[in-house]
Amino acid sequence: MAEDEEYEEGSEPEEELSDKQKIEIAKWFLTNSPPGEIQYVAKDVRSVLTDEHLYNMAVSEAFPIYNKTHIISLELPDKSGDVLITTYGELNETEYLDPRTAQVATVDHVKQVCTEVRPAMDEELPSPYIEEFRCALDAEIIKYVAEAYPKGICSVYCINGKDVEGPGSDFELAVLISAARHSPQNFCNGSWRSIWNVEFKDDMQMIELRCTMQVGAHYFEEGNVQLDANHECKDSTIFQSPDDCAISITNIIRHHETEYLASLEGSYLNLPDTTFKDLRRKLPVTRTLFPWHNTLQISLNRDITKEIGTGK
Repeated sequence: MAEDEEYEEGSEPEEELSDKQKIEIAKWFLTNSPPGEIQYVAKDVRSVLTDEHLYNMAVSEAFPIYNKTHIISLELPDKSGDVLITTYGELNETEYLDPRTAQVATVDHVKQVCTEVRPAMDEELPSPYIEEFRCALDAEIIKYVAEAYPKGICSVYCINGKDVEGPGSDFELAVLISAARHSPQNFCNGSWRSIWNVEFKDDMQMIELRCTMQVGAHYFEEGNVQLDANHECKDSTIFQSPDDCAISITNIIRHHETEYLASLEGSYLNLPDTTFKDLRRKLPVTRTLFPWHNTLQISLNRDITKEIGTGK
């Protein structure tokens, strides 16, 4: 058979993907894995690639991005606490600062473990003046997170002006809160991440806060439903003593996060009358409208089984 007759009329032979394209596709799947599921996705990616070299290249690039994006927490080897994997504490590709214990953890991104820990050097830590504000805020945030997020981990970093020795200069702290609940045996995983940038403006005697909150959830029992929500907000308070600043900032964080969580809960209650309705065609193939007024008394599984004729 002639070569031009080997393919159906109008069709073209599929082009083989280059190694670079395969790596980029693999990275996309890895970095877009739902909360707590990148290891499962990596296992499948490895099977699909069937090339250990390409797989290693993909995971070496994707895992650090995923870990920092999801602000995962890893237990320190000496059991003294947890370190958050975030750009705010990143000293280099594998070392991350834990400000609370003044230690630096060496991280294996692909295995998602801390392999060793060392004391932080003086130049890696803020000045005593900044540390007083950072430590006071950290103490208040710890109490708040313990109340609001049962499995939450938090940390406070100095991200600007860490060498400031006393009043008269501006500096900036970052409050990070990360909470995850992984329950793959129940087909459900989720995470909460909030980043609060706290600017201390000495000349104005004001503190300005900017926040980004992110919620991710994945439910996959007999389906695949994901939630990926973001929320931003701003607020401000008066520049006071370290302890008073810490209390005021924490109260602002508590207010905004509680308000956002309440709005999410309200949205869930309205889903049957809004989003879920829009997901279904106005008149299905059965030509029978769905009884939205009676959703709580309907067993979808039973009715669908009956409709397609597989029920007993």
